[in-house]
Amino acid sequence: MKFRLFLVAALFVPNLWAQATHQVFATNEGSQDISVIDGASDEVVATLKDVGKPRGLTLCPNDKRLYVTNQKDSQLLVIDTLTQKVTHRVGLGESPEAVYCSPDGKLVAVSNEGSNSVSFISTTELKEVFSIPVKGKNPEHSVFSPDGRLMLVSAEEADQVDVIDVVQRKQIGAIQVGERPRGIAFTPDGKRAFVAVESASLLVVIDMSQLKVLEKLQVGQRTNGLLMHPNGKVVFVTNGGDATVSVVDVQSLKVLAQVPVGQRPWNMSINPDGSKLYVAAGRSHAVSVVDAVNYKPLKNIAVGRLPWGTAAN
Repeated sequence: MKFRLFLVAALFVPNLWAQATHQVFATNEGSQDISVIDGASDEVVATLKDVGKPRGLTLCPNDKRLYVTNQKDSQLLVIDTLTQKVTHRVGLGESPEAVYCSPDGKLVAVSNEGSNSVSFISTTELKEVFSIPVKGKNPEHSVFSPDGRLMLVSAEEADQVDVIDVVQRKQIGAIQVGERPRGIAFTPDGKRAFVAVESASLLVVIDMSQLKVLEKLQVGQRTNGLLMHPNGKVVFVTNGGDATVSVVDVQSLKVLAQVPVGQRPWNMSINPDGSKLYVAAGRSHAVSVVDAVNYKPLKNIAVGRLPWGTAAN
């Protein structure tokens, strides 16, 4: 009886069904829209318009809002995932790229490539509370350490990742990794960080206690996006030149699998139970779905033009 009541309610109350299922969002900077994918069927169920030129996107824990950067208007869009409407537009620096949540969910950080800075926005006040300049030119990713005290920032026109002390609100160092660093991922304990270095096709491992490079390894051509599995055992690496995702064992640093995906794979996300990886495949105008447990391709979902990244809840 309870299920029947829920089903009837889902048919007549807008967005109740979406509230009960998982969603995946993909920003399409070419078509200037956002695809909404049902996480059960892996089908596009809606397309969000009036979002400028969307790039970075993130979902924070225990937060029903999607945060998306609008490069064209230098804004952070705040979107209610239930109504699928933009509720707030927050001014940022010039040409914003990726956006990340702090571990406590109180801040989101946005890399402003044109302003060479990182904006920090309060998720309660929905306004920029401070901004930190960085030395690397054209910063793209600004990722919090698991304890939220430090941040690594990669810049497309640099050969280092900048280190920010979030508490002191200033850059405290830089770590040489190679030309054109892109994606960044931390181990859950925060002891190590991984950086994708595109021009040299490297995956670089950093000791966070010493802020020094531990290892450099090649896992594919034009390494780009990074995502740590929630279990901390493997890190996923997109290879733009190979159209693959490398699965790398965090401890042994061995490549466990090379999974074929769409062309120019870029940024990605994983569903809440860690079973499926969603990869933005820019030149295929698709989101590639990967079995994140058995490391096999599952499906390519046609979305808008030139998807930049995905976020899953």
